[in-house]
Amino acid sequence: MPDFTIARSATAVTVSADGVELARYVYDEDAPAFEGPKPYLHPIRTLAGAPLTGFRPWDHRWHKGLQMTLTDVSGENFWGGNTYVHGEGYIPLDNVGRIRHDAFTTLADGDAAVVEEELTWVTQAGSEWLRERRTMRFHSLDVADSRWVLDLTTVLRNVSDQDLVLGSPTTNGRENAGYSGVFLRLARSFTGGAVTVPEADGPVTRSGAAADAAMGAATPWLALSGPLDELDGGATVLAFAGRSSGEPEVRWFVRSEPFPTLAPSPTFSETVVLAPGAELHLAHRFAFLDRERDAAELALLAEDLGVGL
Repeated sequence: MPDFTIARSATAVTVSADGVELARYVYDEDAPAFEGPKPYLHPIRTLAGAPLTGFRPWDHRWHKGLQMTLTDVSGENFWGGNTYVHGEGYIPLDNVGRIRHDAFTTLADGDAAVVEEELTWVTQAGSEWLRERRTMRFHSLDVADSRWVLDLTTVLRNVSDQDLVLGSPTTNGRENAGYSGVFLRLARSFTGGAVTVPEADGPVTRSGAAADAAMGAATPWLALSGPLDELDGGATVLAFAGRSSGEPEVRWFVRSEPFPTLAPSPTFSETVVLAPGAELHLAHRFAFLDRERDAAELALLAEDLGVGL
């Protein structure tokens, strides 16, 4: 029997292993236009079956598990919700685009499960601005240590007739709000959880508001651990910044409070400009682990699981 198995329905692909549905990828979302409809992974579960992701929380209805998205593309909001305008704050604008699933080119299971997809980014006005080739690889199943790994790589190509400027609220004037790119909204039980980052003298863990110290860090990995409802022992997400073909370093948008999120942002505080026909390549990795792991264990896991990204 393969380590990972895939099943497809009319709207979603599910990936399972060891008798557990690890992830459900909804590729045809029926959602209000204001939420910026796009594919998402939810729920994501550990091998023990613990749900890790939040979905349409009351504070941000457009936060849906793990999503590939961009907050600002030449003024178009593919994130969903209100748009940050410097001096005015977050306001509703007629600029919320959507990401359309076009086709799957690969659905394969085995020692690794692979989902390859073609998508189009469409503005609210109906213009096609970006074509995307997205690959999700589910791999490195370890039943003994109760963990598995997801690689998400993507290529975004400008198919418009203009330069596209990719930014974030921080590039538009809001300090330490550089969220964009692949974004993970964790389950509410992770609120106040522990954020661990590597520093010069070794990994450091901070919880709650103190975790804001990691905001904007350009570290190769970062982890967020927290308790769970229903199941004992908690869980940990170990995320790897990976790489971007853009000039800016990938920087972390991460919060433990008031709600738990993390994102390896390619445009945290600097923009990326895509000329017509140009491409942006991104590659990130996420390890989903049962139990709250301490800093020493996370450093060892990061060394092991970060190979080959």
